Amino acid sequence: MVTRKLWMALAVVAVCLLHEAKGVDRNNFKTCEQSSFCRRLRLSEPETSKFVVLPETLQTYKQYILLDLQHSETKHLYVLKLGAVKGGIFHFQINEKSPLSERYRVVDALAKEPEYVGVKVETGSASTIVVTAEGGTSKAVVQLAPFKIDFLNGEKVVVSANSMGMMRFEHLRRKETAQPAPVENEQEGQENEVQEVKEDPGAWEENFKSHHDSKPNGPEGLSMDFSFPQGKVLFGIPEHADSFILKHTAGGKSDPYRLYNLDVFEYELDNGMALYGAVPVIYGAGPSTTAGVYWQNAAETWVDIFSPEQEKNVMSSIVNFVSRSNQEEAPAANFISESGIVDAFVLVGPTPLDAFRQYTDLTGKAPLPQMYAIAYHQCRWNYNDEQDVTTVSAKFDEHDIPMDTMWLDIEYTDGKKYFTWDHHKFPHPLEMIRNLTERGRHLTIIIDPHIKRDGGYFFHNDCTDRGYYVKNKDEKDYEGWCWPGAASYADFFNPEVRKYYADQYLLENFKESTAEVGIWNDMNEPSVFNGPEVTMLKDNIHHGGWEHRDVHNLYGHMHIMATYDGLIRRAEGTLRPFILTRSHFAGSQRYAAVWTGDNMAEWGHLQASIKMCLSLAVSGISFCGADVGGFFGNPDSELFYRWYQTGAFQPFFRSHAHIDTKRREPWLFPEDVKLIIRDAIRKRYRLLPLWYTMFYEHERSGLPIMRPMLAHYPTDTKCYDLDSQFMLSDKLLVAPVLKAGQNKVDVYFPAKENGEGDLWYDLDNNRKYSSTGYESISVDNYKVPVFQRGGSVVPRKDRIRRAATLMKDDPYTLVVALDKNAAAKGTLYIDDETSFEYRSGKYLYLEFEFKDSVLSSKKIDTTASYPTKSWLERVILVGLTKTPKSATLHLSNGESSTLEVYLEGGAAVVRKPGVSMLDSWSIKLNY
Repeated sequence: MVTRKLWMALAVVAVCLLHEAKGVDRNNFKTCEQSSFCRRLRLSEPETSKFVVLPETLQTYKQYILLDLQHSETKHLYVLKLGAVKGGIFHFQINEKSPLSERYRVVDALAKEPEYVGVKVETGSASTIVVTAEGGTSKAVVQLAPFKIDFLNGEKVVVSANSMGMMRFEHLRRKETAQPAPVENEQEGQENEVQEVKEDPGAWEENFKSHHDSKPNGPEGLSMDFSFPQGKVLFGIPEHADSFILKHTAGGKSDPYRLYNLDVFEYELDNGMALYGAVPVIYGAGPSTTAGVYWQNAAETWVDIFSPEQEKNVMSSIVNFVSRSNQEEAPAANFISESGIVDAFVLVGPTPLDAFRQYTDLTGKAPLPQMYAIAYHQCRWNYNDEQDVTTVSAKFDEHDIPMDTMWLDIEYTDGKKYFTWDHHKFPHPLEMIRNLTERGRHLTIIIDPHIKRDGGYFFHNDCTDRGYYVKNKDEKDYEGWCWPGAASYADFFNPEVRKYYADQYLLENFKESTAEVGIWNDMNEPSVFNGPEVTMLKDNIHHGGWEHRDVHNLYGHMHIMATYDGLIRRAEGTLRPFILTRSHFAGSQRYAAVWTGDNMAEWGHLQASIKMCLSLAVSGISFCGADVGGFFGNPDSELFYRWYQTGAFQPFFRSHAHIDTKRREPWLFPEDVKLIIRDAIRKRYRLLPLWYTMFYEHERSGLPIMRPMLAHYPTDTKCYDLDSQFMLSDKLLVAPVLKAGQNKVDVYFPAKENGEGDLWYDLDNNRKYSSTGYESISVDNYKVPVFQRGGSVVPRKDRIRRAATLMKDDPYTLVVALDKNAAAKGTLYIDDETSFEYRSGKYLYLEFEFKDSVLSSKKIDTTASYPTKSWLERVILVGLTKTPKSATLHLSNGESSTLEVYLEGGAAVVRKPGVSMLDSWSIKLNY
C-alpha cells in the first residue's frame, strides 16, 4: 500500500511538472492516423455514395418523413427521418433500422424540444423526393441513388449532405461475424465496408501508449459530408487555437480539425488540435448566403475541411480542383464521429445573423449575467490567504483601479477537497466574503469535478456508498489522478447524481459560502492526469450503460448543468448565477461563461484570443474571454498592457496567471504601465451600460455580442479572413494593437452591398472615416483603435467607481453618431442588475432615435417598467455638419426647457438634460 501511494504521488508530481513545462507535448495526443475510426473513415476525395434510398419505404407524417436507406454492398438497412423546424431549420437523423443494441443520441444540448412545422411531400420525380416546410421558402430534395439531400432556401441550394459521397455508417455487429461479404465482379484492390473494418487493427480494440480500449461494441463510426454551394469560406467548430476561417485539411497534408475535449496546457497555435471544448456547428459564408450545420454528436469527432479557394493556391492540387464538378467545388466539411447516430440540423440562413439566430434557437441563449460578472475580474493561482485577498482588494482602491471580483484557485481548499476550506490559510471565509461584499465586490472560487478518494471526506464517502461514481469497464468505481492525487469522478449523466452535486452548493451544506459567491468549474473535460490523452478511458461506463466514448464531449456540459441548478436553488431563485467553465459543448452558453484555457504570455496567444472568442461567439457562446497576460510565463510590460486593452473589449474580462509566474497586479509594474492598465480597465467600466444592453439583447435574439466583420458585411469578401479586428454588436469596430512595437494599426473599414461604406467615428477623438478599405491609425501606449458606427447610439457612464455594483444609480451619457442621412438609433437596457425579476417585467428597454435634428427616447416594451434613479447627464453628438446654438428638452407631460450646447473634441455636447431615464422625452437642436 505504501508503494502504491508513493507511486501515485510521484505520478501526480510528474504531471504537475508537465503543466509547468514549456510547450505542449504532442505525443500525448492522437493524430487522425493514430485514431482507428478516423483512419478507417477518412476519405481524401469525393466518390459515388454507396447508400441508396428505397422509395417504396416512404412514410409521410404531418411533420416528418421516414425512408429506408440501404448500403449497396453490405445490404444493411438504415432509417432516414427528415423534418422541418420553425425558423428556417431542417432536422434529419439516420440510424440503423435494426441495430444489435441502442446507439447513443445526444441529450441536454438543445434548449428545448424543437418546434417542428408541417411538411409537404412531393414524389413526382422518379429520382427525388421533395420535402417543403410549411410557412417558409425552404425545402429539402432527397436524391434516391446515390443518396444525398439538397437543402434549398428559395431556389438556391445552400447545403448539400452527402453530395461528395463520403457518408459511412459502421453498423453494430459481433466480432465473430465480421467477415467480408462476397461481392460479384469486385475490382482488384476494391474493399467493401466490412472488409475495411476487419483489416484495421484498431477496429475491435485499440491501444494508445500504455492505455487499452476494449471497444465492447466493436467499430461503430460514422461520417457525412456537407457542402455549401453558395459559400466561399467555412468557420465554426470551436474550440481550436487557429484562424477564424477554417483551413483546408483534406488530402492528408494535415490532420482534420478535432473535437474532443482535452486538458491541453500551453497549447500550440495555428492548428486544429483538440482543446477544452467541442461545439460541432459549422457555417459556410458567401456574398449571397450563409448557411450552417449543427452535427449533434458528443463522441470524438474529426472534421475534414475541403476549401477549393485555398486548394487552388497549392499547385499539386490544381488538377484535382479543375476536374471536380461545380457542386464539388463548393467548400465542404466531412464530419467523422466514433459512435452515435447521424443527427444533423441544417440552418438555411440566408444571412450570417439569420444562421446564428437559428443555431441559438436550437441550443439556447446565454441568460443575462449580473452586472458585476461583465466587469473586471482579478485572479491568479493562487491568492495565498485571507490577508492576501484583503490586501489585493485594498490596493485596487489605493491605485484607483476598478475591480469587481477576486478569485481563488485550488489552494483555498482543505487538501483539494472541494466544498471545504483550508482553515489555516482561510480561517474566516465568511468574514472575508462579507468584507468584499461590503465594498461592492464579489468572490469566485474554483470547484472541479474530480473528487479526492479520502475516507475522511464526506463527498467521497457519499459517492462511494450511493454508487455515484463513473464506473470502469468492470463496473467498479473508476479511479484516476488529478490535483488531489487519487480521485474519482461523479457521473453527471445520472439525474440523481446531478441533484446531489447541486445540493452541495446549498448554504445549509456549504455553510462557509454565501449566495453571492461565483463558481469556477475547471478541469471538467474531464482531466485525468494518468488517463489516455490526459482524460478518461473511453470504455468507462456512465448512467444508462453508455460508454464514455459516446458522451465524452458532454461531460463538462453536464457538470455545469448541475452547478447551475445548485446556484439557482442556493439563492432560492433570486440571483442570476455566475459560472465559468473550461469544458463546453453545444448549449453550454445556457449555464456558464467560457475562457480559452491555459494560454501563454506571448503575442501570438493575444492574437488567438480574438480568433477563438469569435469562433465561440458564432457558435452560441458569447460570454468568452482569455486569461489577460497569458496563464503561463511572465509578460513584459508592453504585452501586458496591450492584453488589458484587448481584454477590455471582450465579453469576459479576467486577469489570471500560473502559480509559478511572478505576481502581476497592475501596481507591481512601473507607474507608466500601471496607468495604461488603469485606463484600459476604466474604459471597460465607462462602457458597461453598452455591455449590459448587448448581453440583454443576446438573451432576446441569440445573436453574438462579439462578431466577425463578415456578420454585417458578407458581400465584402475582404472581411472573410479578417480576424485581427471585430465588432461589438453592430455598434463598435475594435482593432486592438496585437504586435510588439507598433505605432500604427491598419484598420479595415468594410463596404456594404452597394459598394459604399458606413461612417465610422474614432471613440477617442471623434474623427470621422468615410471611405472603405484599409486606413492606417496611429497609436501611442494608451491608444486602442475603436470606432463607433455612424447611425448608432452608445450609452455609457462616465463616473467610474471602485466596482460596477456601485454605479447602478449613476447618470448616463449618450453618444449619438450620425450616419450619412444624419440619423441614428440605439438602445439601452436597465434593471436591478442582479435578480431574475426582469423576466417578470421589471426592467426598462429604451430606444433612442435621432432624426431631423431631434433625439427622442421611448420604451420598446411599453408594459415593462423599473424604478431607476438614473438620469441623463449628457448627450454627445458626433457627425453634425453645423453646431447648434442651443437645444430644447420636451417632456411627455408637456413641460419644456432650454439646454446649453457646447463643442468638445469635435462633437456637440448637450449639457445636463437632467431627465429621468424613466421618462419619455425629446431633445430638439436649435440652429
